[in-house]
Amino acid sequence: MIAEVIVDIAHSDVDKIFDYACDDTLKAGMRVAVPFGRSAATGFVMRVKEETSVPKDKLKKVFRAEEDFPALTEECLSLAKKISERYRCPLALSLRLFLPAEMRTGKVGEVYQGFADLTGKDVSLSPRAIQQIALLAYLKENGETESCILRDKFGAAAFRSLIEKGGIVEEKRRRFRDPYRQVAGEKTEHILTPAQRTAVASIRNSQEAVTLLHGVTGSGKTEIYLTMIAEELRAGRSAIFLVPEISLTPQMLSQLRARFGRSAAILHSGLSAGERFDEWMRLREGDAKIAIGARSAVFAPVENIGVIIIDEEHDGSYSSESSPRYNTFDVALLRAKRNGCKLILGSATPSVETYMKAKNGEYHLVKLTNRINARPMPDVNIVDMRREVRRGNPSPFSRMLKEKLERCLEGGNQAILFLNRRGYSQTVICRDCGYVAKCENCDVSLTYHSEENCLKCHYCGAKYHMLPACPECGGTHIRYVGTGTQKIEGELKSLYPSARILRMDNDTTNGKEGHYKILKQFSERKADILVGTQMVAKGHDFPAVTLVGILDADMSLHFSDYRSGERTFQLVTQVAGRSGRAEEKGEVVLQTFDPDNYILRFATQYDYEGFYEHEIAMRAATMFPPFAKIVRVMVSGGNEKETLSALKEVYDRLNGVYREHSESFLIFNKMHAPIKYIKNSFRYQVLMRLTDASVLKEIYAACAEVKPKNVLVWVEENPANLS
Repeated sequence: MIAEVIVDIAHSDVDKIFDYACDDTLKAGMRVAVPFGRSAATGFVMRVKEETSVPKDKLKKVFRAEEDFPALTEECLSLAKKISERYRCPLALSLRLFLPAEMRTGKVGEVYQGFADLTGKDVSLSPRAIQQIALLAYLKENGETESCILRDKFGAAAFRSLIEKGGIVEEKRRRFRDPYRQVAGEKTEHILTPAQRTAVASIRNSQEAVTLLHGVTGSGKTEIYLTMIAEELRAGRSAIFLVPEISLTPQMLSQLRARFGRSAAILHSGLSAGERFDEWMRLREGDAKIAIGARSAVFAPVENIGVIIIDEEHDGSYSSESSPRYNTFDVALLRAKRNGCKLILGSATPSVETYMKAKNGEYHLVKLTNRINARPMPDVNIVDMRREVRRGNPSPFSRMLKEKLERCLEGGNQAILFLNRRGYSQTVICRDCGYVAKCENCDVSLTYHSEENCLKCHYCGAKYHMLPACPECGGTHIRYVGTGTQKIEGELKSLYPSARILRMDNDTTNGKEGHYKILKQFSERKADILVGTQMVAKGHDFPAVTLVGILDADMSLHFSDYRSGERTFQLVTQVAGRSGRAEEKGEVVLQTFDPDNYILRFATQYDYEGFYEHEIAMRAATMFPPFAKIVRVMVSGGNEKETLSALKEVYDRLNGVYREHSESFLIFNKMHAPIKYIKNSFRYQVLMRLTDASVLKEIYAACAEVKPKNVLVWVEENPANLS
C-alpha cells in the first residue's frame, strides 16, 4: 500500500504530497513518522492508495504510526485543504489547526492511573513482612484503592512484592485531566418564554444555513442556544459553541454542564497542555459531544455536527492574527455546509456586514426585542465631562457617578465600572522637556503599573524600571498621564474604604482560572464593585448589578479606523446591558467629552436600527466594507534594509495586478504601518481597497511569489486591527 503524506514542515518548498510505502493498517488522517532527507519527520496521511509513480528503488517506507487511530477525520482533512487554498498557506500549517500543539511535538499524551485490589489468593508472608501484612489488611477494609496511595502508605517495595506473589492485582485506567473541575452548574427548570419558543421554531424551520439571532442584552439568547443543542444531542448529533473571550468560557461551561453533564468539553489556549489534549481526545473519541471555547474551538474534532453557534458574532477576536489568518465565520460556514447543520450567529449588536446580509435575506433574521419577562432596559445618564472639569473636578468619577455609586452600595447592590485601558497611567512624560517613555522593542509608549512600580509595554510584554529621572534632560518632574483600571481601583478604595473591590484585566487574570475566580467571587457577592476592561463588557449575568459606570466612552470613538464608531456603539451597548438583569431596575452612567456624538446617542437609546441605517449610509458613501474590501499586505522584518527591499518586491508584483485590474481598486499605496516597530521588527504595508473581491486570488498569488529571507509577508482581509 502507498500513503500520500504531507510532511509537518510549514514551508512552501515542501508543501506537496510525498509517497511512502506502508502496510494496510495505515489510514487517512493518521500521523506518521517518515524518513525525510537525512533525518526523520512527522507527517499527515492524506490518502492511502495501491499504486504510485515513484520508482521502487526510490520509494521509502513509513517508520511508524504515531497513534493507533486517525488523529484527523475525513472532514478535517478536507477542511484543511480548503483553508490552505483560501488563505494561500502551506497545507501543513492548516492541518496543525486541528490538533493540540503539544500532541504534534510529542510532549503530551494519555495519562493512566493504577488501582489495586485483593486477588482473593492466600499468600504466605513472613511475620517480619509488616508492611505487606498491613497493606493486605488495608485493602480488606477499604477495598480497591489507588496504587499511589498504597505506595505512599506502605512503601513501593511492599506493593511490588505483593503483586509478584499474587496477593494483589493492579489495573491501569485512563485518567482524564479535567479543567474547571469545580465548574458544575446548578440544574434549573428550562421553560422557554413565548418569544424564545417562536425564535427556536423560526430557526429550526428556516431554509437558510445561517441565522442571525439579534436579541437585546438579557433577552435570553443563551437559552435558545442550549435548546437547539439539546435537540441535536437527542438526535445523536454534536455541537460547537464559540464565545469571543476566554473569560466567558467558564460561565458558559457551567450552564452546559448543568444541562448536559460530561458531554461538554472545553478548548482554549488557557488550558494546560495535558488538559487541552484530554478534552480534545474526549471529543475525538465521542465521549463529549459539545465543544465549547474561543476561536480555535471551531476546529474541534467532533463529527456529525448538528449546530454551530457563534456568540457575540461581532467581536474582532474571531479573526486570527497569526498564520493562517482565517476568519472563524468562514471556517464555521464550511463545516455547517458539509454537515448540513444550522450556523447561528448571536449578538445584541451585530456587525454592520452581518446585519446587512440578514436584512437582504442572505441570512435568516430572528429578533428578540425585549428582555426576559419584559424587564426594562437600564436608564442611561450621559455626563458631560467638560462641565466636570470646569467645575473643578479633576477626578475620573463625575459627581453623578459618585452619588449613584454611594446609593448602590447603601442599597446592598453591586456595580461594574468599565474602562478599556489597563495599568495605572497610560503614558509617563517628563514635564521639563516633554520626553515620553517608549518601549525599546516597539514604537509605542510605556504604561505605568503601580503595583509592580514598573513600566510595561502592552505589545511585547517588556518590563522596565520606573524612571527616577528623565533620561533626556535629567529632570525629576515626571508626570503620569491618562488613567487605567489599576488607578481606578486605587481611587475607589480611597473613596469607599469599606467597599470590596475586584479588578479584571490582563494583569489580574493569569492562568486558566484567573477569569473564573474573579467572576465567581463577584457572582457570589464577595465583592461590591468590579472594575474591568472589555472582559466585563459582554456575556456576564450578575443579578445584583444595578449600576454600570462607563468611565471614558470616547476612548475608541476617535481611532483612525472605519469601524471606530461601530466598536464604540457595541461596547457601550454591551456593557450597559450588564445592569438591571434581575428584578431591580438598572442604571448606567456614561461619561464623555463628546455628549452630542450621534454614536453615543444611538447607544444610550439602545437604537441599533437607527445606528445601522446611519452607519450603512456612511459606508456606502465612502465605499468602506461591506461595499468594498480592505486588503492589507504586511511586510515585517528585523533588518530595515531587508524589510524595505521585500516591500519593494511585494509592491512591484502587486503593481502588476493593479495595472491589470485598476477599475477594481479604490486605493493602492505602500507606507509605514501605523505602529512602525513592534517586537524588534520593522513594519510596512501595502494598503488596498477593492470593489471586486475576485482580485484577491491574484493578490495572494503575487505575494506567495515573494520569498525573502528573514522577512515575513502576509495578507489580511478587512483586518480587525489596522494598527
